[in-house]
Amino acid sequence: MSNWRRRHPSFPERIAGTDANPQFSLTDIEGWLRDNKKLNKSAEREWLWPGFEALGGRDETGAAIAEVGRLLSGRVSDEGEEIRPDTRELIERAVDLGQREGGTETFAFLLRRWLDVHVRQIATTPAPLASLMAQLALRAAGGAAGDSPGSSGGTTVMDPACGPGHLLLAGAEAARASGAEALTLLGSDRDAVLASLADSRIALAESEGHREKEWAQVAVRAADSLRDDPFSGTPTDIVLCNPPFNERDWGYEELATDARWSHGLPPRTEPELAWVQHCLAQLRPGGAAVLVLPPAVAARKAGRRIRGSLLRTGQLRAVVALPPGCAAPHSVSLHLWVLRMPAHGEGTPVSDRLLVADAASRFPRDPEEKWTPDWAAISAFVREAVEETDSPQAATYARQVPVIELLNDEVDLTPGRHIAPSPADTAPRLTESWREFTGLTANVNKSARLLAALDLATAAADTPTATTVGELARAGALTLRGGQQPPEESIHAGPPSDDGIPLLTVPDLLVDGEPRSWLAPGTAAVGEAVIAEPGDIVVVGVARAFSAWVHEGPPTALGPQLHAVRVQPEQLDAWFLAGSLRAPANARQAGTHTTNSSRIDVRRLQIRQVPLGEQRRYGEAFRELTAFERLLRRAADLGTSLVRDLGDELAAGRLAHQA
Repeated sequence: MSNWRRRHPSFPERIAGTDANPQFSLTDIEGWLRDNKKLNKSAEREWLWPGFEALGGRDETGAAIAEVGRLLSGRVSDEGEEIRPDTRELIERAVDLGQREGGTETFAFLLRRWLDVHVRQIATTPAPLASLMAQLALRAAGGAAGDSPGSSGGTTVMDPACGPGHLLLAGAEAARASGAEALTLLGSDRDAVLASLADSRIALAESEGHREKEWAQVAVRAADSLRDDPFSGTPTDIVLCNPPFNERDWGYEELATDARWSHGLPPRTEPELAWVQHCLAQLRPGGAAVLVLPPAVAARKAGRRIRGSLLRTGQLRAVVALPPGCAAPHSVSLHLWVLRMPAHGEGTPVSDRLLVADAASRFPRDPEEKWTPDWAAISAFVREAVEETDSPQAATYARQVPVIELLNDEVDLTPGRHIAPSPADTAPRLTESWREFTGLTANVNKSARLLAALDLATAAADTPTATTVGELARAGALTLRGGQQPPEESIHAGPPSDDGIPLLTVPDLLVDGEPRSWLAPGTAAVGEAVIAEPGDIVVVGVARAFSAWVHEGPPTALGPQLHAVRVQPEQLDAWFLAGSLRAPANARQAGTHTTNSSRIDVRRLQIRQVPLGEQRRYGEAFRELTAFERLLRRAADLGTSLVRDLGDELAAGRLAHQA
């Protein structure tokens, strides 16, 4: 900026500060940069976002973004809606930018930033998954009779829990690509802000799509579809839905006699099966629905009666297990259920088989590595499985299961339960597993020899004096920082992006120690977070997960009850300190109570006072002990997997005959 001030006489004058530290009007700077063509699109959008973020809460910001979309689409705002003058000014700035740089891009940017901020409150369907669901629904709606959607002159796409409209737009695009005539899009969501955003998004797509064929109708309503369906009785060609999971208050009491429960009243603990039957009730004969559901819906005992009815009537056509990480919650293998309402003239049941496809096994995820879905490969596999092609992968990881096989006491529809791995696929995996296990056992033996050789019988009679973490911190030998809970809106669920900062919490440690959320770099949350850098010591401050270790991974933000310790290397050895801190006896002395839920006063943890050279000698032993522990854990996990795979092979009679 100082260079521009010298080179350009037209550069705005400072409004405050000094020549050495001037302050300028942001509006003046933006105008000058724009007039001199020094402001690109991304920079203008980035400058725009802080104003929306400062509007207030989630709903205020979302409503303002929806208003931007409405105005960019050429529609007027709702009558009677009051907007504060400062909010109106910000909306007008966004609309002006959208008109100059592209309305769809500007609205998409604001919506994406808003969804990123509230990622823990709003579950969205990734665009590749939405596209795959739309394609599956269109294919299923074709049916055996060849009655494709739109044969009567139009295609209706519905999402009864539409959120910000991802699935509705994916359904519209897929229907257009298949040659459908005029489209009707129907959506509803009980969150009025999300419904408003979806409405604006679809209106903007309609106004900027430059399509040859017009939309027949667009209707998005703010309504709870289960309790008060705004489109009851409207025949629909395809329904796409990513319903809310695990909600007990879905209307069990007031909807007990509802006519939609043709397969039985869903139990209170099975709200997802209420959504399944609601979607079926919306379909015209020959229509199809595709839903994203948690894997427990396929196996929970409470829902087996309804699952059995869906199978007997032939309305459930396929269950596809997706790899973990395809959508929120990212830690589980979500399922796609494909359903179809029999067309006129079709027998009942339409099919005596259920297609199950196990994309989770086809695309295994290494928990040790960062993983992002290969959507091109996943989508191709699912399409090949559904279309029953001659693909070797589809033949291995997909199967048409006779319904009679499934109608047992469990009615378990989990794909992995019904697809046996082929010998051609198992043999290379077993070979690689044995190779790794052999290397692990060799390293375990080597590490065990080193540890067994430690001479523990010559301990000195005099015990060195001990000090505490608090005393070392006061002496400047180390720094101690306690982790914090970042604002909910700044936390992103799932594996971190390439430059994201992993967020480690005590619940993560209680599961498997892997972070399940992250913070975006460069945000205020990262600036205020306690970051453990490689070489720092992480100490857990609760008894049920107490531990201490030298952090060797990427920079990681620490949540509550986690502490980062950074030593002065000329005074303390990090491995010696970590090994001393994690001693169980140390935790008992520093605990505030005697229960597993008690907190550990990290400042009271004790360390022996020994010379630095002696610390380093002990530090090497602690490092070797940590490596030994990791080897044992990995060997145990791999050994369990080998036992399971070999048991399957032997039970299947694949032991080669001796000559």
